Amino acid sequence: MNGYLQMRVFSLLVAALSLLGLAYVYVAPPQSMLTDRNGVPHFSPPVVNPETGETIDLRVLVQHYKGE
Repeated sequence: MNGYLQMRVFSLLVAALSLLGLAYVYVAPPQSMLTDRNGVPHFSPPVVNPETGETIDLRVLVQHYKGE
């Protein structure tokens, strides 16, 4: 009976810590989850290419102007 109780407490502790960790990352996400290495937000809408007028991904535009 003692081993069963220890395993139950351990399982509940691991579940609670996992949920708290997920809640923390949701409430206060690290900067690396918000932008990529060029500083472009991950959830950005497409932008209009000034030369052709077609929509392109913002990351492509940033890479073009950075020369990558």
